[in-house]
Amino acid sequence: MRVVLRVFVAGVALVLLLGLATGVAWRVWTVVTAEEEGPGRGAQRAVPVETAAIERGAIEQERVFSGTLVSAAEVQVAPKVGGRVLRVAVDLADPVKPGTVVVVLDSDEFEQAVTQADAELAVAQANESAARYALEIADREMQRQTTLREQGVASDTQYDQVRADQLAATAAVSVAEAQVRRAAATLLNAETRRDYTQVRAYWEEAQPQEQGGGQEAVVPVGGNPGGRRFVSRRMVEEGDTVTANTPLLTIVQLDPIKAVLHVSERDYAQLAPGQSVSLRADAYPEHVFIGEVTRVSPVFESNSRQARVELSVPNAELLLKPGMFIRATAVLGRANDVQIVPESAVVKRDDRPVVFVVDESGGSVRLVPVELGIANRGRVQVSGEGLAGRVVTLGQQLLDDGSAILLRDDEPAEDSADGLPGTGTAAPGAGP
Repeated sequence: MRVVLRVFVAGVALVLLLGLATGVAWRVWTVVTAEEEGPGRGAQRAVPVETAAIERGAIEQERVFSGTLVSAAEVQVAPKVGGRVLRVAVDLADPVKPGTVVVVLDSDEFEQAVTQADAELAVAQANESAARYALEIADREMQRQTTLREQGVASDTQYDQVRADQLAATAAVSVAEAQVRRAAATLLNAETRRDYTQVRAYWEEAQPQEQGGGQEAVVPVGGNPGGRRFVSRRMVEEGDTVTANTPLLTIVQLDPIKAVLHVSERDYAQLAPGQSVSLRADAYPEHVFIGEVTRVSPVFESNSRQARVELSVPNAELLLKPGMFIRATAVLGRANDVQIVPESAVVKRDDRPVVFVVDESGGSVRLVPVELGIANRGRVQVSGEGLAGRVVTLGQQLLDDGSAILLRDDEPAEDSADGLPGTGTAAPGAGP
């Protein structure tokens, strides 16, 4: 047993000695190799990189906001009188035009009221005719008494009596006329209430207004254009008994539709009515809708520190529906004739953004500090001294100022192609 243990210990010691000898030999070989290559030669070993041309052109500052679609207008249809529902003329999703009869109520009671009011009007008109006939008789008697008085035949007492009868007849005619007007108003009211059993959908529509040159421009009445509207909710069935002002239907405007965004203080000042905005909805990921800013709230909500912005979006195909989530892209700024590089070309050294510009020879690079501007879709606006040709987009983490590089065979050493106009968003901490 002791012999086995001694053999094991000897083997372990031998392994350790061999490992130590190997490490020493590797260290000696490394030093010798470095001395043969010369001082600093290893640091100049070429680094394989990929590059891209520095473009010159225009780039736009974009911002993407999330929001919700809501109906541009909503109408609650309610009757002005109570009654039993005889018929519901529309249903969910049906289109509705202003003035359309949507619900019909039982009108028997109101028809009776119209008949009674019409009879009362006839009685009042008959009383008026009688009063006018009595006035004619009083007028003739007054003329006869006047003639007799001038002849000295009639006494003053007789004359005064006839005069009083004439005045009473005149007053009776006035009373009869008032009764006729009252009966006519009662009849009109009864007819109106009967008509209220035909429940109609009403809202203000856009009306033409003449402009110079004989042209007409459509302007919204009361700030509310008519648009295309549809039934979004039905709260009544045939046979139900409803009271006045009970909601029966909800009608919403879908074309155009409204988009509501909430923006922070950073973007608030760059949005204004009339500004064009592109929108996308998850339901139609490949479809781009174009809207227009219509209202920008003058206040910020205290809890979110954001302001409400409303957009009007044409919806002729009725693809968009209230309640949908949307993403709106707005162009907040634009820079023209600027230098643009891929975002991957920008790295930080000493907490400053820099790029590595390829020398004309294509064998080394220069470190160039830059100021960032608008950025988007992998491109960023840069400014700095000596920006021309190409910049390194891959491998720059291994580079320093003056480092040697190795380009791919298909990459030119120098490229000054002009860039095409692009769109973008502001880089963090960058100005327009």
